[in-house]
Amino acid sequence: MKKLIVPILCVFGAIGFVASVYLVFFNAPLEFMIDKDSGRLVGTSLFFNQKIYFFHVPHAILLFVAVFVAGIASIMYLWKHDQKWDDIAAGTVDISVAFGAAVLATGSIWAKAAWDVWWQWEPRLTMSLLLWLILVGYALVRKFAGPSADRVAAGMAIFGMVGVPFIYTMVGHDSHPASGMNGVVATQAASMKPAFWISFATFTCWFTALVITRVQGTRAEREVRELRERALDLGVIE
Repeated sequence: MKKLIVPILCVFGAIGFVASVYLVFFNAPLEFMIDKDSGRLVGTSLFFNQKIYFFHVPHAILLFVAVFVAGIASIMYLWKHDQKWDDIAAGTVDISVAFGAAVLATGSIWAKAAWDVWWQWEPRLTMSLLLWLILVGYALVRKFAGPSADRVAAGMAIFGMVGVPFIYTMVGHDSHPASGMNGVVATQAASMKPAFWISFATFTCWFTALVITRVQGTRAEREVRELRERALDLGVIE
């Protein structure tokens, strides 16, 4: 049954992608913005560019989930010294780098439509970029830092996890496109919910399948390295 998890997730992801694209482009409204005083839906100038919302926000949520998974796994690794936790952290960070890049790219597209600039050095965007650079740094440390790479990388993952709440809460929602009233996704307009939640479920399936596959790959790579080191110690290979 375990061998079927990834294929099943991929099938559901493919079906969900077709459904979400239809709902996003043919069912969901073209534009929205929540008035912070009245809490009502008001018009904006985003028009068709608003559709990026249905891809940007799910990727951002899953990025935060990935960072927390990696951070918690790193804490467990430093505490228990069990390699399985390090495998989970390393594999999850690899996927979070890709999702973080998607968040920054889709966010820039939205920024151009909403603010007429591709990038604005406001606190949340700057912290989001910093988080992504920490994740990239984690991947580089794992590759080039040598014997201490696992412990150094674990510290970086924990540091990134601690920064996630600040990214979400450090600025007011008037300086960043809101996901709903007071920035709460669950309070978005009813006409947007079907497209959003189907899109979120789709990317969750893909995210889960990718994480499982990458963690398995990371574990296999570690086991190969350990076998090679044993073979070198025994003189089986040179």
